[in-house]
Amino acid sequence: MKRSTLIVFAAMALAFSVPAFAQRSHPNPGGPGGPPSGRGPGSDSNASGSHETASAAHTDMSHASPNDVLSHNTAIADKIKTLTGMDAQTACGSFKNLGQCVAAAHVAKNLNIPGGFDALKAKVTGSGAVSLGKAIKSLAPDADAKAETKKANQQASDDLKESTS
Repeated sequence: MKRSTLIVFAAMALAFSVPAFAQRSHPNPGGPGGPPSGRGPGSDSNASGSHETASAAHTDMSHASPNDVLSHNTAIADKIKTLTGMDAQTACGSFKNLGQCVAAAHVAKNLNIPGGFDALKAKVTGSGAVSLGKAIKSLAPDADAKAETKKANQQASDDLKESTS
């Protein structure tokens, strides 16, 4: 009887801890841990935790949905159009976040990728998607994929910072 009670208790503890684990904040690039999005120092979040306040306080656009950011930020939308030659909403629609889109746009431009941004986008967002580095190796085998990925990520970060100031 004690063993079955212990097993039930352990199963319940595990079941209730999984949602809490899934909701923990992700580490920020500046160091481990950190406050959840929208709850950092200087945020005007109130006790009710309204969605509008939390999303307004969160300024890291590189991880936001591309459509959310592009609808409010014409500076970055114009930059993407310059890099890709297409409307920013169209260019970034299938990317998980805006940072990935801008980095891919820079890689396509920097390396003059055969097939351009569309070819690179298909590799990193399409069926059987691969990392940006693997896509670079596939489309531009002579390029230093690691260095080009790092360079493009830095360019994207700079673009996103410039567009918010």
